[in-house]
Amino acid sequence: MLRINVTSVYVDDQSKALRFYTDVLGFQKKTDIPVGDASWLTVVSPLEPDGVELLLEPTGHPAAAVYKQALVEDGIPFTSFAVGDLHAEYERLRGLGVEFTQEPVDYGTVITAVFDDTCGNLIQIAQEKSA
Repeated sequence: MLRINVTSVYVDDQSKALRFYTDVLGFQKKTDIPVGDASWLTVVSPLEPDGVELLLEPTGHPAAAVYKQALVEDGIPFTSFAVGDLHAEYERLRGLGVEFTQEPVDYGTVITAVFDDTCGNLIQIAQEKSA
């Protein structure tokens, strides 16, 4: 059976992204292997240190920059992270200066909010509601 091991988010600056994703969002650095001018730089959730890794991938290819910009212009999140209590996480992140482009919205089975990751992406946080 296949499983997701690594997924990525394109970032404008790996050092800045690492600070944001660890110091603000609370992820932990998993790997940092120099590869030319960049690194194979991943973070993981402290709740699942052996779980899916998020690669903070440089926006090196010209198509990646165009893709990111188009998503932001259309207000589409690049990816989504799960949270247990969306309202509490929204307030925590706002208190740390995170800028939200969408405040919490209740869609019935899920509550979502969207923020700017300071690295060229919109990121959604989502809380599934119990039935």
